[in-house]
Amino acid sequence: MKGLTDVPGIRVGHATNADAHTGCTVILCGPEAVGGVDVRGSATGSSELDTLDPGHVTQFIDAIVLSGGSAFGLEAACGVRRALEKMGVGFNTGVARVPIAPSAILFDLGIGKPDVRPGLEMGATAVAAASDGPVVEGNVGAGTGCTVGKLFGMKQAMKAGIGSASLTLGNGAVVAALVAVNALGDVIDPETGKVVAGARKSAESREFVGSAAAMRHGVAGQPFRGNTTLAVVATNVKLDKVQTNKLAALASIGVARTISPVNTMADGDITFAISVGKEKASIDAVGVAASEVLAMAVLRAVRNARSAAGVPGLGG
Repeated sequence: MKGLTDVPGIRVGHATNADAHTGCTVILCGPEAVGGVDVRGSATGSSELDTLDPGHVTQFIDAIVLSGGSAFGLEAACGVRRALEKMGVGFNTGVARVPIAPSAILFDLGIGKPDVRPGLEMGATAVAAASDGPVVEGNVGAGTGCTVGKLFGMKQAMKAGIGSASLTLGNGAVVAALVAVNALGDVIDPETGKVVAGARKSAESREFVGSAAAMRHGVAGQPFRGNTTLAVVATNVKLDKVQTNKLAALASIGVARTISPVNTMADGDITFAISVGKEKASIDAVGVAASEVLAMAVLRAVRNARSAAGVPGLGG
């Protein structure tokens, strides 16, 4: 399993600053890729999401950009556009090609160097690194500075990162996901209902508090405000813009299955969807697979994350 790149035509590239604990990830879609989006969080940072609306004149997208650096990281998408323009990729306006690259950011300024953020150069680097090989997971790209379980602040949090997974439907169609998990809540294994990574009882402990239960019981935490889970699902099933937006919404169910609490006022959760290819399947079947594969990717995002900046990770 290669992850998101199991969908033919999809390429993924990371740019990583391990010293500053930040980075960006670009998903290159190939020609005639239809995009959609589902916004669930209340602390979002994004650009060009309007191009994904069914009423927007642009029918196709060229890339999706996920970046650390909070709002500063939106600059990485400009670097992606400039790199794609040089490659002759983009919406033909008649006088120039304008690459369509919706983007979203997450807040990682609290773990690394807050004055170092992804910018033009890092966006271009991610494009240059993009390939259809197995997706690199863990502390890379937009996942470099990701953490989870921040109800009691960073001292009791755990490391997370990039996760990716894929599924093949019975008719041979492929549905895949990539996610950067930077959540306020805990990551839960839906098979067992147990916390896999999340808020710990103390800075030295590996026992979990259970953030959702603590909130229900009125335990007063000091929640870290900078949180966001950014996800991308892709399929080689041919969908129109309305269906692709529905796919993003159905895929978001996978985030809700694996992160608790989720979509809070302190989370900027966004799920993108991409349709490329000519395979046939119902949107409901693709959506069921998308929610499942995104849940798989969330679990991989914490299981492959290594300890960094004093925040423990399951990946060593």
